[in-house]
Amino acid sequence: MRKVRAGLIGYGGIVRKVLDELPRISEDRVDVTGILVRKGRSEAARGVIGSELDVFEELDQLLATRPHIIAECAGHSAVDQYGEQILKAGIDLMVVSIGSLSDPQRYDRLYAAAREGDAHIVLPAGAIGAVDALAAAKIGGLSTVKYRSRKPPEAWKGTPAEEVCDLDNLKEAYTFYRGKAREASLLFPKNANVAATVALAGLGFDRTDVELCADPNVAGNVHEIEAEGVAGSFRIELLGKPIPENIRTSMLTAFSVARGLANLAATTVI
Repeated sequence: MRKVRAGLIGYGGIVRKVLDELPRISEDRVDVTGILVRKGRSEAARGVIGSELDVFEELDQLLATRPHIIAECAGHSAVDQYGEQILKAGIDLMVVSIGSLSDPQRYDRLYAAAREGDAHIVLPAGAIGAVDALAAAKIGGLSTVKYRSRKPPEAWKGTPAEEVCDLDNLKEAYTFYRGKAREASLLFPKNANVAATVALAGLGFDRTDVELCADPNVAGNVHEIEAEGVAGSFRIELLGKPIPENIRTSMLTAFSVARGLANLAATTVI
């Protein structure tokens, strides 16, 4: 039986869901070797996830557990702080904060580190479906890709959306951003990971059209993709329920991370 050793970065809602689901869906073929948190956060992390797992505040401590892959679930700053060192050490890096790759310099550094360490940058589908169809259609040639995100107004608080609309008093859907995926990912780093995923799977950051919308009438996070190309066209709409701990993050993101890790040890992979 193949065993995969995996490390995790962060201890928020995504990590907690992964820890809950991974043993079952991997049939105990994935061992979590430890969790990396920011300095001064280890006691808080143990209080949230329990004492069964090792919690580290230094990356070298996690690397010493010899993981095959480390999943980043802690935001853009974690990608900057740890990504290159992980990849140069020859360890695969699963990037959940895919929006961080919209910065071309950051992407180039990670790419170079992965080549140097003969490691992989693994990008989970996250909160959206049809990524496989989009990536396959790209081979034949895509002409247009559009992504639209609709989330409850409170999910956009603390973002530039507050500067263009009154989130507390919206009565109907309001599209506050229209532009390209690169700008959207940089302006809304905690809300636009799906835009980055769609861009990387399809036409790229500078040719993927994005709309962001605050909608008081939706019960969760709505993601829509429209694509057209040589292989045909498709449209997908997905309503994702958010993680209770973080309304900005769809529960499907955590399940996608768990599935990605489990697939590394699976007999049948889909």
